[in-house]
Amino acid sequence: MEHMKWEICIRVFLGLVLIQTMPSSVVALTDPTDVAAMNSLYVNLGYPPLQGWLLVGGDPCGLNWQGVSCVFSNITALNLSGANLGGQLGDSMQTFGSIIEIDLSNNHIGGNIPIHLPRLSGTCISLSNNQLTGVIPGGLASLSQLLELSLDNNHISGEISDAFQLLSSLTRLDLSGNNLTGQLSPSFGNLSSLSTLHLQNNRLTGTLDVLQDLPLQDLNIENNLFSGPIPAKLMSIPDFRNEGNPFNTTIIPSPPAPAPSFIASPPFSGPGVGNLANGPSLPPILYSHKAGKFLTTKRVVIGVAAGGILIFLALILCVLVRCVKARGDDKKAKSHDISAYKLPTENTRYSQYSLEEGLQMEKVPKEAIVKPLDGYGVDNNRMGTQMKNFCRHPPPPFFLGNKDDVNPVVPARVATHRLPVKSPNPSSVKVFTIASLQQYTNSFSEENCVGAGMLGSVYRAKLPDQKLLAVKKLDSTACRQQSDEEFLELVSNISEIRHANIVELVGYCAEHGQRLLVYEYFRNGTLHDALHTDDEIHQKLAWSVRIRVALGAARALEYLHEACQPPIVHHNFKCANLLLDEKLEVHVSDCGLAPLITSPSLAGHLLTAYGSSAPEFDSGCYTHQSDVYSFGVVMLELLTGRKAYDRSRPRGEQYLVRWAVPKLHDIDALSRMVDPSLNGAYTMKSLSRLADIISSCIHREPEFRPPISEIVQELLQMI
Repeated sequence: MEHMKWEICIRVFLGLVLIQTMPSSVVALTDPTDVAAMNSLYVNLGYPPLQGWLLVGGDPCGLNWQGVSCVFSNITALNLSGANLGGQLGDSMQTFGSIIEIDLSNNHIGGNIPIHLPRLSGTCISLSNNQLTGVIPGGLASLSQLLELSLDNNHISGEISDAFQLLSSLTRLDLSGNNLTGQLSPSFGNLSSLSTLHLQNNRLTGTLDVLQDLPLQDLNIENNLFSGPIPAKLMSIPDFRNEGNPFNTTIIPSPPAPAPSFIASPPFSGPGVGNLANGPSLPPILYSHKAGKFLTTKRVVIGVAAGGILIFLALILCVLVRCVKARGDDKKAKSHDISAYKLPTENTRYSQYSLEEGLQMEKVPKEAIVKPLDGYGVDNNRMGTQMKNFCRHPPPPFFLGNKDDVNPVVPARVATHRLPVKSPNPSSVKVFTIASLQQYTNSFSEENCVGAGMLGSVYRAKLPDQKLLAVKKLDSTACRQQSDEEFLELVSNISEIRHANIVELVGYCAEHGQRLLVYEYFRNGTLHDALHTDDEIHQKLAWSVRIRVALGAARALEYLHEACQPPIVHHNFKCANLLLDEKLEVHVSDCGLAPLITSPSLAGHLLTAYGSSAPEFDSGCYTHQSDVYSFGVVMLELLTGRKAYDRSRPRGEQYLVRWAVPKLHDIDALSRMVDPSLNGAYTMKSLSRLADIISSCIHREPEFRPPISEIVQELLQMI
């Protein structure tokens, strides 16, 4: 009996405990609106394997769904960073009632950013390192209490929307690593609390004026197309990184003070002081009853006026003298350029490889196309001599016009007499018409576009005899760099570049304001494609083939640097400009186009973006030793199978040179960095020798890099 009493007491106690805990479970039930939002998000993400998540109903707060944080019955945070999520975000996120933090970074979420996001106080949103596309939604304007926004390392494109005018509480904004274009939105000026702004690795243009009054402590705008002078206020930011932009790095000057006027008061119309030679009227003179005083004053006034007129005439005379002298220098320079640019034909030293048919120009991903900024004039009369030494001088500051103007200002050409056109040698190149090239390329259709770069797009052309050609259609910005005469002179110079490892110009077209260059077509595409996208050709790139490719490319540079007089600097040497024929022999494209590339509106955008440029390029100088550096980067790509710049890799491995340099002299690390597809089919002696050559080419100081002829001899010993 006693035992029965104890058993009853225990059951009653357990019942009371159960009843006592039930109210807390009821309180923990999640707000139905948040539950519906979670269910919808789960569907949009593609039903990922997340602990506790359900398609319908459920209790995210009470049952501790993965990544969910709550306060009472309201979801306040969603943290699923690095959860291997896919799918899309959908439109359900705006229905969260109390959420203040959303972190879905480091996943594979695609689609567009939702137009509407949660409008709550103190919200922090991180969607970085995903696959998001589309544009930045204008709905951000409704998030007036947003504190942090991270959209970096996605595929967001287009111009930055004018959606920041109400985000005065925003302290951190990261839009880096996307495909954003255009100028900075004027609404950036309303971000009065912004301390951190990251915009690097985009294609943004224009000036930075809109940022100069923000309380920034961390500003990164590297690898964009920003131009113009840097506002002085930005130079005081503690962490300001601006490399990889075509800046005029001078500080914005103060407007000049107006010249002092000789006329201090309205002209006098009374008797006694006439108008001097129809010049400016003299100031009034108060008459005196003393004639001597009047005459003295009159002499002073006449003397001042006469002196002013003499000074004015002297200035006009100086200007006329300088104009006449400049015109004479231009004619002299023009005649010198034309005569100095006779390029040698290939001699026996460079005839070891036969030129195969075909060409495929820079075949780079369309999202990587850089739209160059055009805002400066270029001295076209110096195009010929520019090919001798490409030390780029800082461009002049922009003309400060209306900030609303988005079209670039192009200096008008002075209407003068036309110089006689120097036509290319008719025996070496063919003249095409626009009509014929339209027919051969199917009106320059998208399906025939095989690549695009900073100078324009490249199209595959099929002739009536079934022969394939590659047509490089220069865009309007590149066309504006030269007159018709200068373009024909450039074509003539290119047509004389002859070498077995250099792509030969077939013809050209210059009609109706358009300029096109016609080359042979290479079916195997670029070395960049072979290493990084074309698995079939990649498998054929054995160790010996890669050394032979490096040797052919080095021979091409040796011809440009040492056989041509004056020497030619390539200026855009990279894997995307190395074409492979059917025998996997290499042919270097874009030779002789440096006068277009070195214009201030185009120079260095792709080189900087893809990690191929030499360090001295940041100081505005590019010489033949800079080509050697870029050649070293190409050899690094051949060695490792990696891209010169790959933002999909961890931050410390994105720039190939930075990652590889410490490993080149460590035999164990060197073995681990070799392209795995080679399967160890190489000797350690050959690997070590190639590493030594690469190390010498990518030396930070140009004077310590070897001439390309020495590199050719080193590579010959490895064949």
